[in-house]
Amino acid sequence: MNYSLVEPYLNLLDPIHSFLLCRTPSEWVKQASMAENLPVILLDHLHCELKAAQSAALLLRRYAVNKDHGQTLLDALQPYEDLVYRGLGNFQQLKQSKQLSHALQAAESQPYADEIIDKMSRLIREELHHFQQVLEIMQARDVPLYKLSASRYAASLIRHVRTYEPQALIDKLIIGALIEARSCERFAALAPYLDEDIARFYVSLLRSEARHYQDYLELAQKLSDTDITERVNQFREWEAELIMSEDTELRFHSGVPVHA
Repeated sequence: MNYSLVEPYLNLLDPIHSFLLCRTPSEWVKQASMAENLPVILLDHLHCELKAAQSAALLLRRYAVNKDHGQTLLDALQPYEDLVYRGLGNFQQLKQSKQLSHALQAAESQPYADEIIDKMSRLIREELHHFQQVLEIMQARDVPLYKLSASRYAASLIRHVRTYEPQALIDKLIIGALIEARSCERFAALAPYLDEDIARFYVSLLRSEARHYQDYLELAQKLSDTDITERVNQFREWEAELIMSEDTELRFHSGVPVHA
């Protein structure tokens, strides 16, 4: 174990640990850090980076940008989706693909559209960059791309989303905050048990991703006419239940691992 890599970033983790109602169970860390389980953790991490970018793009298309710039978002994501879901393309083509580089135009009459665009477009760029970094690590270790079922984590949280606006958007932003916070917590929990290359990579993610959950929460509160603390606390409880309950499949956001 090597905790020295994580120690300089404990100040970044303190608010995350306060926000989450539980720490990752030691049994998950034990299983996830085993050499034979590293391929599935890396592959699921790759999927998670893409899903984070997709979720942010969906929020932008639904609530912030005009139709033409919605297509720009889809175009930026397509090479990544082609590679993961259809086996098309390769790493070099991905690096040369069109990036989300120019400013997105806000749709008329959307509240806080400019701020949503600013935070979510930056998040998309970062998540896609992290996707490339994970893929590079996988290729260096001969970890293949293959179809992987998703954990129940995100889908279980989404079931609680209200069906009317703006409450639906507020709930989605709260879920985004929890997913980002849990990801950071797990990067830090895993890093001391992994080899130095991956450990340093996971620690580097703490610097860039620690603020993401706060971005989501700030947007959620601005879009609400009332204080969202009670709703946030309800989602925190649901999230902790998922983390502390048993799962038969090991994934990056799965619960306590048990044998099927």
